[in-house]
Amino acid sequence: MRTTLDLPENLLSEAMKLTHTDTKTAVIIRALEELVRKSKISDIKKYQGKIDLDIDLNDLRDRH
Repeated sequence: MRTTLDLPENLLSEAMKLTHTDTKTAVIIRALEELVRKSKISDIKKYQGKIDLDIDLNDLRDRH
């Protein structure tokens, strides 16, 4: 999808340098993917301690 955006050039340049990304499109896609990933993790964290999975971590890790 083609979209026109007005982005701060210094922020975009810094993001491209930090991520070693060559194109503006790639750095924006990477940023959006990271935003979605973090949002999903945040949603999952609300279940921490509320679900009993009855899992023995030592068995999962083959530590007997």
